[in-house]
Amino acid sequence: MSSDFASRFWRTSVGQKGTGTSRGSEPVPSCPRRSFLKTVAAMPVALAAARHVAPASAAAPAVETKLPQIRLGPHSVSRLICGSNPFNAGSHLSVFVNHQMSEYYTPGQILKTLRRCQEVGVNCWQSGGGNFGLYRRFIDEGGKMHYLSLDSGKGKLLPAVAKGGCIGVAHHGEVTDGLFKTGRIDQIHDFLKRVRDSGMLVGVSTHMPAVVDTVESKGWDLDYYMTCVYERHRSAADLEKLLGQAPIPVGEVYLPKDPPRMYEAMRKTKRPCLAFKILAAGRLSERKEWVEQAFRQTYAGIKPNDGVIIGIYDRYSDQPAEDAEFARRYGGVAGA
Repeated sequence: MSSDFASRFWRTSVGQKGTGTSRGSEPVPSCPRRSFLKTVAAMPVALAAARHVAPASAAAPAVETKLPQIRLGPHSVSRLICGSNPFNAGSHLSVFVNHQMSEYYTPGQILKTLRRCQEVGVNCWQSGGGNFGLYRRFIDEGGKMHYLSLDSGKGKLLPAVAKGGCIGVAHHGEVTDGLFKTGRIDQIHDFLKRVRDSGMLVGVSTHMPAVVDTVESKGWDLDYYMTCVYERHRSAADLEKLLGQAPIPVGEVYLPKDPPRMYEAMRKTKRPCLAFKILAAGRLSERKEWVEQAFRQTYAGIKPNDGVIIGIYDRYSDQPAEDAEFARRYGGVAGA
């Protein structure tokens, strides 16, 4: 990516929160700046996908391999798990990247990417209830992957996903953190009991180390955490205290001292934790050495029985294979 294009990209980008819903369930805003979109489409590399390697189409077919494994309940799960924000056009970068992801990730392309993930050893997909139908299609067409879901606490889909083979459901991190900040974290407890009663593993997702510490102190019946390594949704007041000013607009801010704080919280619990957004929602994807460093630091900072969830945008390179190689290189300390 040229520095000129990167500069123009960042000046015109607008922070856009990703979703945990099915692909296409939340409309991507229309963009009047068609000339800019044409420029983005013409570039060989976009910020969320720039790994400076050969396009995915040039990669040689791979024989299925196995990655390092961890245990989630009775299940052996690869220490690298496929996430879903790119599939759902939720880049956490800008509306422009969201458009590109939405254009690329048709249901057929998502299935193709999942099959590639399976080839390189990834055996678990973490998504939301809205993508469960696509997961069932993947399984019905011969795919072999576990499924971990998210739920905002309503639990309407619990019976269906349990019956369809989902192995675990975590309380959605955005909702978890909102309840924690307003002193209502105990409200998620009844939901966790419902997940257990459905026969699935019980999880809590969060972006805040303090949530892990608080839930641990309560002694709840819980199997795993999903832990964002960046506390990305600080308020303007919080950012003023930390930085002396708040960015324009106040959106997602990724600070380099956040990951070690979350790693510490992950190490303090014996329960498996699944680290996510280790690439700062694509902000560390511009250079291959940055990607490698993020994988190396994450696996070095977490427990041997922890894993990593990574979003895949393989439009420009064979990201499943690239990420699997980093998982083998730096995450090969746990066996199952």
